Amino acid sequence: MNMDYDLFMEEIKRTARAEMEAAGYEQLRTPEEVEEAFARPGTTLVMVNSVCGCAGGIARPAAANAIHYDKRPNHLVTVFAGQDKEATAAARYFFGDNHIPSSPSFVLLKDGKVVADIGRHEIEGHDPMSVITNLQANFEEFCEEV
Repeated sequence: MNMDYDLFMEEIKRTARAEMEAAGYEQLRTPEEVEEAFARPGTTLVMVNSVCGCAGGIARPAAANAIHYDKRPNHLVTVFAGQDKEATAAARYFFGDNHIPSSPSFVLLKDGKVVADIGRHEIEGHDPMSVITNLQANFEEFCEEV
């Protein structure tokens, strides 16, 4: 029974990663990759990925669809909570004390500084369109037209 569960979870993790990569997000798996990505000029959308249902049913679809907008981040990156633990810890440390560590969540950086934060409480129990609207409102305020 345990082996079946492990295989099932591996497939869930593989799918969760593949969905983000297919949407154009760069996987950050080490603290060094986080540091490098967060130092880039311009805007960076960080999606803290997860295997939970609200990540798969709401956050990842919102992440994939929100970027189809006139104004959008220069860079799209993701860390995977519970999987790439050191990278996720580095990201959360960077986000600062005002960031409530939750997954899934989104953080928008501009020139390496946190300018917007969408926590799990703004994802779980909401529909993907409301999360997309929230993300795009942040894009409108902080991102340049492409």
